[in-house]
Amino acid sequence: MNTTVNPFSITFGVAPDQMIKRFSPTEKIIDTFTSEKPSSHLFMISGVRGSGKTVLLTGISEQLSKMRDWIVINVTPDVDILVAIISRLYQQKELKKLFVKAGINLSFLGLSVKIDKEQPQMDSGALLESMIKILSENGKRILISIDEIINNSYVKVFSSTFQLLLRQKLPVFLIMTGLYENIRRLKNEKTLTFLYRAPMEILEPLNLNSIARSYAATFQLEPDKAREMAELTKGYAFAYQVMGYLYFEQSAAQKKEVSIDELLPEYDDYLDTYSYEKIWSELPLSEKNIISLLSENEARKVSDIRNELNISSNDMASYRDRLKRKGLILTEQFGYMTLTLPRFSEIIRTNI
Repeated sequence: MNTTVNPFSITFGVAPDQMIKRFSPTEKIIDTFTSEKPSSHLFMISGVRGSGKTVLLTGISEQLSKMRDWIVINVTPDVDILVAIISRLYQQKELKKLFVKAGINLSFLGLSVKIDKEQPQMDSGALLESMIKILSENGKRILISIDEIINNSYVKVFSSTFQLLLRQKLPVFLIMTGLYENIRRLKNEKTLTFLYRAPMEILEPLNLNSIARSYAATFQLEPDKAREMAELTKGYAFAYQVMGYLYFEQSAAQKKEVSIDELLPEYDDYLDTYSYEKIWSELPLSEKNIISLLSENEARKVSDIRNELNISSNDMASYRDRLKRKGLILTEQFGYMTLTLPRFSEIIRTNI
């Protein structure tokens, strides 16, 4: 190893030094947003916890922020999103000049926004629309990114406002990441059905060859060992980081190359504590029962699971679809289901 600092990270939402970029969704979203006539102003990114949603969102935001005339605003879903966007826009010196010149002067008192008393009072939605119109007139495009979306009042109000901005044909764009269930709940809001038309990027596992090359180059490993380590991750982004993190720490501590078997106990503990425990707790009992049966074998026939759990064909199809969208199963082989997450079977069998 050529570094004394661990290039891998086990901290969620932080882009590590060692990472594998997802070129396909990144290029798709950026090409769509930057085209002369964008086919969509909104993308949703979904995936299981630890699949790399935040890292992908950060990469796209950073690329667009470097482009001329693009303004990138990153907000969280647990604050008043409209006020947060207005605040971030107004705090940028060059943009503030445009707003002041147009007669918009703001005072920020906590989370409240007030127009200068010489101006008529506006609500946050109307104010944001006015500000974006000013930016549009000056050739600006605005990207708003919201990570780990939830269905709360702030998100619903913002989504409704965003829909109005689109109707005004303003150059505003949105990327939202979230778990499948959270996105589904938001889409099911009666006033937000336009979200069903939004393109959805469901994150696939990372390429195993890319992971193997990363381990081989970082740790100067033989190809076979690097490949074995990669296969233990099953392409799960968090597992890729955990495996690399542990190998770095243990080989540095022992000052020698360590065996993969030495890593497995701690590898399982990290996956369980930081990811799988939360994933499992959020599953309804019906889906837990299916996952439990899948953990007993590498692959199970859908019909066998249905019969063993006494589930109707329609209900089974619904469960299978939800588990697939959550990123927990694969259905590539017709009539079969397999688990996607590495060591999930072993951890479930140990803990339930």
